[in-house]
Amino acid sequence: MTSPRPPARRARPETGAATATQSDDDAPTGPIRVPRETAENGDRRRGRRAGGISDVERQRGSQADTPRASSRGANPGRRRRAEPAASGHGHGHGHGGGDLDGPSGRRIRWVLAALLAPCALAVLVGLVVLAPSPGEYAQVGVRAATGQGAPGLGSQTPVDAEVIRAAAESDCTDPNLPSPGPGEGCVAVTLRLGEGPAAGSTIVSLAPATPGSPRFAVGDPVVLGWAGGDPADPLTYTIVDFQRGPPLLVLGGAFALAVLLLGRWQGLAALVALGVTLGVLALFVLPALATGSAPVPVALTAAGLIVGVVLPLTHGVSARTATAALGTLASLGLIGVLAVLFAATSRLTGLGEEASELAGVLGPGLDLRGLLLAGVIIGALGVLDDVTVTQTSAVWELHRADPAARLADLYGAAMRVGRDHVASAVNTLVLAYAGAALPLLLLFALAGRGLGDLLTAEDVAQEVVRTLVGSIGLVASVPLTTFLAAVVVRAVRSGTASTESRGEPA
Repeated sequence: MTSPRPPARRARPETGAATATQSDDDAPTGPIRVPRETAENGDRRRGRRAGGISDVERQRGSQADTPRASSRGANPGRRRRAEPAASGHGHGHGHGGGDLDGPSGRRIRWVLAALLAPCALAVLVGLVVLAPSPGEYAQVGVRAATGQGAPGLGSQTPVDAEVIRAAAESDCTDPNLPSPGPGEGCVAVTLRLGEGPAAGSTIVSLAPATPGSPRFAVGDPVVLGWAGGDPADPLTYTIVDFQRGPPLLVLGGAFALAVLLLGRWQGLAALVALGVTLGVLALFVLPALATGSAPVPVALTAAGLIVGVVLPLTHGVSARTATAALGTLASLGLIGVLAVLFAATSRLTGLGEEASELAGVLGPGLDLRGLLLAGVIIGALGVLDDVTVTQTSAVWELHRADPAARLADLYGAAMRVGRDHVASAVNTLVLAYAGAALPLLLLFALAGRGLGDLLTAEDVAQEVVRTLVGSIGLVASVPLTTFLAAVVVRAVRSGTASTESRGEPA
C-alpha cells in the first residue's frame, strides 16, 4: 500500500522586493526546485548599495506568475533581512542628525567661528580697557578701610565673639538703671571675644531693643566691629551681625552633592563653571566698577566672558553650544539697548540706601544709573543661557528624531517647546523680583498709596524696568535661537544629503 505523497510547498509570486509563502492547500505536487539564492541575494545587495532596486528584483516583478519554491530548511529571517529598508533615509545617519561631520559640517563650524570671533575680540578689548590695575583697586580699598566717605564703611575690623549673657532691657546710657518702657531702651549683651588683640576677654556691649532689632540668646555666635584703639574698652566694639558661616557651608555642600548626584561629570563641570562665574564677578566686575569704569560696558564684557567660558565648560565645545552662545549674546545686546533707553526715558536715578552709601565712599563720579543697568544685564544672563541652551537642545533632538524634517517644521516644533518655556520663565522673573522687593511693596501698600503711585516710585520702578526689559530679551531669545539652531542643523543635513547622493562619505 502506497502512502500518499505530501504536497510540496510553492512560493507565493513576488511583487518588487516583498516575499511571502503560500499555504499548503494551494501548493501543486511535483519535485522541489531550489532557487539560486546566493547569486540573487548578492545582486539585490549590490543594487541597494547603489540606491535603487536590483535587476533581479525588477525581473521578479515582471515575472510574478513564475512559481518559486524554497526548501523547508531555508531561513525566512534571512530573506526578510535582505529586503530593502523603507524609502527615504531608513539607513539612519550615523552622525546623529546634528553632529557636524563631513565637509558641510566643517563649513558650518567656520561660519559659527566667524560670527563669534568679533564677540570674543570685543570681550578681550573690554578686559584690557576696563580692568583696573592692582594699584588702582588697592587705593579704593584703602579709602574705604580708612572710613573716607560714608562713616563706618570698612572702618571697623570684624571680630568673632559669642554671647554668654543677654540682660533685660535697660536704659541705653547706663545698664544699671531700671528698665524703661518696652522698645525704648537697650539690651546689655555680655560677649566673649574669640579673636583679635583681646581674644578670650569678656566685654559688655549695648544693643538696641527696638521692634526691628535682633534678639540675642546665650551661645549665639556674633560678629563685632572693632573701631580700633584700646582693645579692652567695650565702647570700641559694636555688634554688627551674626556668624552664618557653618550653616551656609552645610547648605553649599548639600547643593554641590545634589548637583553631582544628578549631573555626575556634567554636574561637576557645572560647579566648576559656577566658580568661574563667581571669579569673573569678584576679579573683574567689582574692581572695575569700584575704580569708576562705565558699568554697562563692564556688564556686557563680563557677560560675554561668562558665556564664552561657562557654556563650553558645561555643555562642551560644539556647534550646539556655539548656537546657544550666539542667541544669548544677541539677546543680551537687545536687553542692554532697551535698558539704557527706558532708564533714561523713565528718569531712573539708581539712588537707594545701598547706592547712596556706596556713592559716599567712591565719590560723586559713580554712575548710579549705569550701576542699575549693569545689574539688569547680569541678572538677565542667568535666565537667558537657560532658555537658549534649552531651545538649541530641543532643535537638535527634534532633528535627530526626524532628520528629513523641513526647516519650517523643525522651527515650528521647537517654538512650541519654547513658548511653554518662556511663559514659565517670565513668571519666574516677575516672582523673583517681587520676592526681593516684598518688604518695599508692603511698606508702600501700608502707606495707602495707589497702584499707579506704587509702580512709578523710584525703588519700584527700577524693579519694573528690570523685569520688563529682561522679559523682552527673554522672549526675543526664543525665536532667534530657535531659527539659528534650525538653520545650522538643516545646513548640515542638506550638505550631508548632497554628499551621499554623489557617493562621497558624510
